[in-house]
Amino acid sequence: MQALAIGNVTITSIVERDGPWRRPEDMFPAYDPEAGQRFLAELDPVVFDAASGRMVITYQTFVVRTPRHTILVDTCTGEDKGYPPPMDFPKQPWLDGFHGAGLRFDEVDYVFCTHLHIDHCGWNTVLRDGRWVPTFPKAKYVFHKREYAAWEEATKRGDPRGNVWRFNCEPVVAAGQALLVDDDYQLDDTVWLTPTPGHSPCHCCVNIRSGGRRAVVIGDLMHHALQCREPGWSTIFDWDAAQAAQSRRWFLGEIAGTGTSVLPIHFPHPTTGLVEADGDRFRYAFVR
Repeated sequence: MQALAIGNVTITSIVERDGPWRRPEDMFPAYDPEAGQRFLAELDPVVFDAASGRMVITYQTFVVRTPRHTILVDTCTGEDKGYPPPMDFPKQPWLDGFHGAGLRFDEVDYVFCTHLHIDHCGWNTVLRDGRWVPTFPKAKYVFHKREYAAWEEATKRGDPRGNVWRFNCEPVVAAGQALLVDDDYQLDDTVWLTPTPGHSPCHCCVNIRSGGRRAVVIGDLMHHALQCREPGWSTIFDWDAAQAAQSRRWFLGEIAGTGTSVLPIHFPHPTTGLVEADGDRFRYAFVR
């Protein structure tokens, strides 16, 4: 994405992977092919690869630089985790992008995780001498306390995704670098959370406000622009599909027409967009 200025805050991104990924009929259980084809014809062509019939999905981290802090929002999938295909794609692009942004691991002040899925907390930790340790040694990691507790409990029950919590989350808490927060957490007058549960137990959006402008990193509230046209299309990955759809429709209605810059983790370049109402649906317009 292009650098985005929100008052005296700048937001850029580090891309781990992008390109065609999944077919919409495989991603959305309620997908209607006839409606889907009509919607896809209306959308910006960057979001769909007609040759493969697959949606274009990006994995990225947002870098938020305020006058006081350097913040990462969501940390992709990380390296050395041993995840099976298709999550075993090369991770060097993220490292190259991180260093290309002029960053060092010890310069990050905060890491916000919108939720604790495999592709949003992977670079939280790295493997050092056989142990998982926080990647960013001076950072505080912001986890929603009930999100953390839900995945801790799921791991104890033998959830096959348990390594995500063991590898990416528990070591951060053990190192004393975690902030386990509630729905109303506010870092300062610039950065705060909005609860949008459903995709995960306590999924949150991260708000950035400065100079009278607002941007929102929406995590996985939407994976694709199709979900603006049909907010009821929740994904196969949602914890609670009905609640995810409710959160999505509420959020889209709340920001439509306000000029709020929307930053979805999985939307391809140019990523940033504005939402407008269209009857009981919405339109996503990329900002170029």
